[in-house]
Amino acid sequence: MARFLAKIIIPICSIFLFTQCETQKKEPEFLMRTALLVNEDHAWYKAFAYFAEIVEERSEGRIKVELYPSEQLAKEIEAIRLIQAEVIDMTTTGSTLTNWFEVATFCELPFLMRDSTDMNRYINGPVGRLMEEEMINKAGLRALGHFERGPRHLTSNRPIRHPDDLKGLIVRVPNVPAFVTTWGALGAKPTPMAFSEVFTSLQQGTIEAQENPFAMIDNAGFSEVQKYLNLTGHVISWVYPVVGEKQFQKLPPDLQEIFLQAGKEMQAYEHQLYLENEKNVQEKLKADGMQFIEVDQEAFAKKSEKAIYESLSPEMQKIYRELKKEKDNAK
Repeated sequence: MARFLAKIIIPICSIFLFTQCETQKKEPEFLMRTALLVNEDHAWYKAFAYFAEIVEERSEGRIKVELYPSEQLAKEIEAIRLIQAEVIDMTTTGSTLTNWFEVATFCELPFLMRDSTDMNRYINGPVGRLMEEEMINKAGLRALGHFERGPRHLTSNRPIRHPDDLKGLIVRVPNVPAFVTTWGALGAKPTPMAFSEVFTSLQQGTIEAQENPFAMIDNAGFSEVQKYLNLTGHVISWVYPVVGEKQFQKLPPDLQEIFLQAGKEMQAYEHQLYLENEKNVQEKLKADGMQFIEVDQEAFAKKSEKAIYESLSPEMQKIYRELKKEKDNAK
């Protein structure tokens, strides 16, 4: 009997110990909690999901990236503060960083860039390098690449073709000083608000309009509560996928290398999704009933240029003049 029990118990114990070892082996050394603004259908979420997959695979499970879409963990500014406090670890951000350093305003300065060629020149030039340094030194964040956002356009329930049509219109803007300045100068009533509150506020009439790229307009379902998509194209912009610098420095060198390489591949993957989606999403918004309105872009730019320039500090005004000169020379 004892011999029979031994034959059964020893294998069971062996399986149990092996399972325990396997479970312990699968426990990540580093868990990266990621707060995202967008939902699971957006290219940014898909890019982070790709990043999470390759990081976990290449680190052999030592790093695990958890994704929390639709501001489940925190809104953007709160997410940055939670990263700084090491409560969470990653997010996406751009011009909101002006709350920590002023040069971030060039991520989304209205009427500065014409297209993605201008954008990439700035990102890869002195301004982009300064921005990434300031991000680390003043906000405690490390950029892992950048995501192109596409032009921002105004949605509303009345057509807007000229700045004169904006008079008194309550426009939701992100909590970015340049946006408040621009829409105020154009004659609207800019109202800073978290993105997750916009749909309900439009539905209830608390705000009357908002501005975002095509993909965000579609992703948030704004076609259900807005009739007109006014092609203002007022901002060419990008965001950075970021990790807390403290969290990054806790990774050993081999994992840092994996992390940074995966960031480059995430950027390339997201850009591919962005290009595929940009045309399709316009057709979808039209099919959803939105009317696309051509606007006098030059009138918008001229009316707001002085206010935008004067809102900058002398140091940022100098950078602005240099970028404008660079853009004019590139024509």
